[in-house]
Amino acid sequence: MSLFSSRTSRRPRISPALDDAELARVLGKLSKRSGSGKPADVALVAALLEETGDDWDRRSHRMAVLAEATADTGVAAAWLTREPDSADALVFHARSGLARGLRDGRLEDAGELVSQCRRASELNPEDPLPWVVLLGVSRVERYGRNDVNAVWREATGRDRWHREAYLQMLAYLSPEEGGSSASVLDFVDVVRTRIPANAPCAAVELTAAVRQYQGLLAQGGVRAMTAGQLWEGGQVAAALEQAAALWAKPGFFQHAAAQADLNVLAYALCAAGRAADAHPVFQTLQGTVTPWPWNGDGPAVQRFEQHQDKAERGRQGGVGGA
Repeated sequence: MSLFSSRTSRRPRISPALDDAELARVLGKLSKRSGSGKPADVALVAALLEETGDDWDRRSHRMAVLAEATADTGVAAAWLTREPDSADALVFHARSGLARGLRDGRLEDAGELVSQCRRASELNPEDPLPWVVLLGVSRVERYGRNDVNAVWREATGRDRWHREAYLQMLAYLSPEEGGSSASVLDFVDVVRTRIPANAPCAAVELTAAVRQYQGLLAQGGVRAMTAGQLWEGGQVAAALEQAAALWAKPGFFQHAAAQADLNVLAYALCAAGRAADAHPVFQTLQGTVTPWPWNGDGPAVQRFEQHQDKAERGRQGGVGGA
C-alpha cells in the first residue's frame, strides 16, 4: 500500500477504510450482502484480521471499521458462535457491542463485553486491543479513574503509542462524557513531550484542541465569538504549527488512520484562519473525508468541500484567511 503516492484530485467522499485497499475491498463485498452472519461474511472478516497479524495499529483500524460497518448485523454473533475460543472472534464481538454502545449511549451487556475482552487477552496476551476496547467500555459505563488508569497501563504497555487507546482516554476525560477540561489539559500536558512527532497517536493534542474549539462554538454567545483565539498562542498554536510543517509531507505518517488525522489538521488550520496553509493537506487527502470534525456544523462532505475550495482560493491569492 502506497500512502499519499498520488496528488490526483478526487471528488470528496467519506471512505471509512481511508487508504486501506484491502479493507475497502472487504467492506465492498459485505455491503452487497445481507449481513445476516452467513459463513461467507464471517470468513471475509476473519481472514482480513488474521492477515493483519500483530500489526497492532492496522489491526485496531480494521477492527473498528469492520465492527462499526457490521454492528447491526449478525456477523459478530455468528463468528463467536462458530469459534467461541477465538481471540479475534471475542474481540470483534466486544468491539461490535462497543460500537453500538457509543452510538446509543448505553451498552446492552457491559459485563459480557468485559468478560470477552479478558478472555481474548488470555488467549492472545500480547494484543493491546482487548484493553483498548475496555477503555471504550469505561467511557460508556463511567468506571472510576483508578480502574481506567489500570486498563490504560495494560493497553499502552503492549503498544506504547496506540492511537485508539489515546483517543479513548481523551474521550473518557472530556467534559462531554463526564470528565473535565482540566483533566483533558492534564492528560495532554503529560503526554505532549513524550509522543514522537510521527507516532500513531501524534494527533491527540490537536484532537483535544479541535474538540475544545467546537465546544466553545456550541456554547454560543461570547464564547463562540472568541473561539478562534484558541489558535493564537501557547501550546495549541505551537502544536498546530508543528503539524502544519510536518504531517502532510510524503511518508511522514505511516499509521493506518493517518488520513483521519490529516482531516483534523485541515479543519484546525481552516478554523485558525489559515486556509492557504491547509491547501497541501487537502492535496494529500485527495478527497478522503472523515465525518468528524467536519460534521460539527453541517454535512461533512459539503463542509470539507467548502473549506477545500477556500484553501485553493487562499493559495492562489497568497492569503490564509478562513
